[in-house]
Amino acid sequence: MAREECKALLDALNKATACYHHLVLTVGGSADSQNLREELQKTRQKAQELAVATRAQLTAALRDRGLGAEERAEFERLWVAFSGCLDLLEADMRRALALGTAFPLHAPRRPLVRTGVAGGAAGVAARALSARSLRHEAEGDFDVDDLRELEREILQVSEMIHDMEMKVNVPRWTVQARQTAGAELLSSAGASSVGTVSVQERTGPCDLSKALAATVFSAVLLAAVALAVCVAKLS
Repeated sequence: MAREECKALLDALNKATACYHHLVLTVGGSADSQNLREELQKTRQKAQELAVATRAQLTAALRDRGLGAEERAEFERLWVAFSGCLDLLEADMRRALALGTAFPLHAPRRPLVRTGVAGGAAGVAARALSARSLRHEAEGDFDVDDLRELEREILQVSEMIHDMEMKVNVPRWTVQARQTAGAELLSSAGASSVGTVSVQERTGPCDLSKALAATVFSAVLLAAVALAVCVAKLS
């Protein structure tokens, strides 16, 4: 039960982190707005809540001395995946801080950069937060206050990563993957090749009949053209 719960928490954290990464890419672009900054704030706070819950579950499991070897190996793999996800979240938070500082909302003389990413991002954030909609609450100094809060949250995430390394010592290079590198790509390529062969086998007789019909139609068309030319000459 603990392993399944950790997997569910980690999956939710991955989704929230991916959503936050997507939103950060739009800061400073043509789709930037106060609504986007609020979505960024809510999404990163949701990701941090999931990170705290995941860390608590994994730490308790890995510090259990009665854990079996197979179970411990599985929890160590989850721990490494969680550490990587937390590193990505911290990097995106630092990127959001830099972009938010460079492109303040209430500075009309500072032109925004067209990043090529446009369109509403409320749907993505709403799915990550399991909410129907994100309300826009206008505040004059929202971005300034949010940047200060973001700085504090970056320090908290950094302390979380350091605390993880101190409490649980799981070197990443000692954790073995459950399958060889590129196994998913090879399996998908094999499946696609088998599907192609099966489609060709099914469509083989149909293609021959189509070719025969095209040949007969061409012969009839040529005969009709020749007959028309002969009639034109006789007339």
